[in-house]
This record gives sequence, C-alpha cells and structure tokens, in this order.
Amino acid sequence: VIMNLMDKLTHIFRQGLSNSFYPVPQQAIGVGSAFEGWSPHAQDVVYQVLVPLSPPPGHAFHLDTAGMLQRNFCVRVELLCTCTREQFGEDMLCFLHHPEEELRRRQDPSLLHTLCTGAYLDVVKTVHWFHRFVRVAWLLLPESHHCRLMLKPSSRSCKFRLSKDNESFAVEIIFGVQQGNSDIFVGSQPAEAGIASTTWLETYAVAEAKFFRQISSQVPQDSWHCKCLQLLTRFLTGTGFSSYALKTVVMHLLNTIPPTQWGREDFPQRLMDILKILYCSLEKKQLHHFVLGNERFPMEISLPSGFRVAEPPNLFQHLASSLDAHAKAVEEYVNLLN
Repeated sequence: VIMNLMDKLTHIFRQGLSNSFYPVPQQAIGVGSAFEGWSPHAQDVVYQVLVPLSPPPGHAFHLDTAGMLQRNFCVRVELLCTCTREQFGEDMLCFLHHPEEELRRRQDPSLLHTLCTGAYLDVVKTVHWFHRFVRVAWLLLPESHHCRLMLKPSSRSCKFRLSKDNESFAVEIIFGVQQGNSDIFVGSQPAEAGIASTTWLETYAVAEAKFFRQISSQVPQDSWHCKCLQLLTRFLTGTGFSSYALKTVVMHLLNTIPPTQWGREDFPQRLMDILKILYCSLEKKQLHHFVLGNERFPMEISLPSGFRVAEPPNLFQHLASSLDAHAKAVEEYVNLLN
C-alpha cells in the first residue's frame, strides 16, 4: 500500500515539475524495521521510505565533507553548461551563458535560487517543498476519495498518517542523495539538535534493507531471525540499549551463522548467541558498525570504494568514555536476563 502510494506521488511530481529545476524524486525505497520484517513496537509501526533525489537538468550534485565530521556531508549544487542542448532544439536556456534578465523572463529559477542556502542543498527547505507538494498531489489521487491523509510537522523528514476505516499507517519519508552508484546515501533523517540545515547524514539504511532481503531469500521459510530481533527489542524498550545496537548484533550473527540454523528449533540457541555477543560487546565497550568497515559485508551489495576497509565506528563509544554509562548498561543487561 505504502510503496504503491509513493510510486503514484513520484509520478505526479515528475509530471508537475517537468519544466522546473527542483530535485527529481526517484523511485522510493522501503527501509527500516517495518520493511526488514521486524519492528520494536507491536503498535504504531512507522513505515520509513527513502526517496533518492537526482539533480535537475543543468545541475550537478557534489558531496563535500561537512567540516570535521567525516560521515556528514553537504550537497553542493553546481550549474552545468547546457548550450549544446539548445543547439539540438531543446527548450532550455543555459544558466551559465544566458543573460540574467532573459533567464528571469523565460525560465524558472535554478535550484540554487529555490532550495539552496548558498551553494548547498538545504534539508529543511527541501522537506518543506516536498511537504507542500504532497498536500496538493494527494488531491489528484483516487485514494483521496476514500482515505484520509494527515501531514505532521517535521523539519528533516516528511511525516504523515494514512487512514482508511479502522486501518492506519504511519509513514516517514526521508530524502537521500546517492554516493556514486552505491547503496549508500547521504540523507535528511532527523539528527541531534543544532545541526546545520545544509548537513546531510550518511545513511546505511538501503544497504541494510538489502542485506535483510538477501538473508530472507536464503533462510528456510520457518526462519525466526526476525522474531529474535523483534522479541529482544521489545524487552529492551525503556533501557539505554538502542534497537539499532541490537539490530547490529543480529546482523553480525546473520553474516556468521549459516542461514539454515535460524529455524524454529534453533530459536533458544540463537537468543543466547545474541545475548552473549551483546555481553562481550559490553565488556569490551566496543560494538563495530555492521556496514562501514566490515570486510565480510556481502559483495553483492554495492558500497563506495574503500568502505569495507575503513575504520569501523564503535557504537558503544559512549560506554568507553563514561564509567557511569557503562555501569548503567551492565545493570540493564542483568535486568534483561532476569
């Protein structure tokens, strides 16, 4: 239902914006727990989709590292010469070589003058632009006659709830710019307070979703790998352990233990394996990221050059730098076992 709706919205976007110079939305990709086959919450599941953005004609995107933070980026927008397109009869003026007066009179403004701050694509402006367009595009869809769409305020993602009769879906759209031809994007996903609106965070959500799909195609039909993850994340609700940390532990195990050993009869042993790795990681105060810096990450999933041999981030770095945080995490782990 969600992906079908996204396809229709994307189609309307392309038609409505065909003569403008806004980013071009590509086919949405389902990411996160709801699309990976597990969810930490029985109720209020959020269906997260990533919408890749391509540059409009006459523009190019370049990823610049955002200051000292190596995994954060700015999307620099560059104007390209399109004089040759005009020579071939295409109705587009060159932003670089036509007088500004003529450009203003005959052509929509460039992306630099709409959704950018300086030379960089602005996350907040992009989200607000998409948010406004969804409100209009929704009225053009047949679903609008029998479903209710309620948009929610958000500065770095587009959130809405789709309701029909007694059914209801919560959806979050994040936007991404692809790194080369890889499955790694820089995304608009919500971040800590104070982050600049031109900062896009590296996201591994597409690569992780592809990993789960690959595993699902290899395991037997009665595989309980998602049930293991679902059960433990529910137990961890309200603790200092994030569902992403637990998901990382399970992904490392899925990449190590053969797919045939995740059946119903293996369920107790797999639970113990997950808890053992979690405890070892707590003792070492170290949990390596699953995608970045993992030489064993499946080769079928495309990563940028040097990604597999990079220094893997430590998801438990906060435990290594705080004795109190580590002691609290150990206490919560013991409570989990009890």
